[in-house]
Amino acid sequence: MMLAIPFPAFDPVALSLGPVSIKWYGLAYAVGIAFALWYTMRLARNTGLRPTPDDLSDFLIWAAGGILIGGRLGSVIFYNLDAYLADPLEILRVWHGGMSFHGGLSGVIVAMLIFSWRRGFSPFALGDLVACAAPVGLLLGRLANFVNGELWGRPADVPWAMIFPTGGDIPRHPSQLYQAGLEGIVLFIVMFLLVRNQALRARTGTLSGCFLIGYAIARIVGEFFRQPDAQVGFLAFGTTMGQILSVPMLLAGMWMVLRAPFGTPVPAPVAQEKAP
Repeated sequence: MMLAIPFPAFDPVALSLGPVSIKWYGLAYAVGIAFALWYTMRLARNTGLRPTPDDLSDFLIWAAGGILIGGRLGSVIFYNLDAYLADPLEILRVWHGGMSFHGGLSGVIVAMLIFSWRRGFSPFALGDLVACAAPVGLLLGRLANFVNGELWGRPADVPWAMIFPTGGDIPRHPSQLYQAGLEGIVLFIVMFLLVRNQALRARTGTLSGCFLIGYAIARIVGEFFRQPDAQVGFLAFGTTMGQILSVPMLLAGMWMVLRAPFGTPVPAPVAQEKAP
């Protein structure tokens, strides 16, 4: 057997508060959402444009719901439909795991459309802010995947290959770390640089489109090193479900960038009242 780095023995529980135990994936979600709220409010502060920091604070619960519901339904529909149809109640047992990024993204998009329509501003303006913060959540999620020893990579003979507890005795790519770097660190740096360009930021929808393009490319590349889910396997021409689902994201992102601006940003009223 080829030499490989042994997988670190991580405690599955990240934090214990008396009888309550918080696992790494749950902690990643909580910290990612908290960071997104802080960062988007900072970007929106003193711009005189919608959405305002108050809008973003109110959107928090909508975003969390969109991630949870959309992510779960995406996992059910795209990755394990037959198993969930055999036991529909398993859909509700979210603590057993099973979330899909593409489903979560769809859920957040629906939440943004409804929320922005109720508040009377462009959903693309909201999407531009959320897009700048999202890579940090992706980074934390991939690191949680690594700590949990799940979603490991394909067999590899590179010096940094690892043997994962549930991946047999075969050295594999630590693809969770590759994806954390691409989808998290690299994409965050790109979005951080883009949002500092005021002319680009004024073209409503451009940042959202750039995020979709960047994530789609990062995910497609990362999937070449990741082992497909056993129940799905490889699809046509050796592609994976993650790659297939990323193609519409890539096309949508390109369309959004080419069509921007979608309208002139609307200044927020001096004394804004929250919608009931």
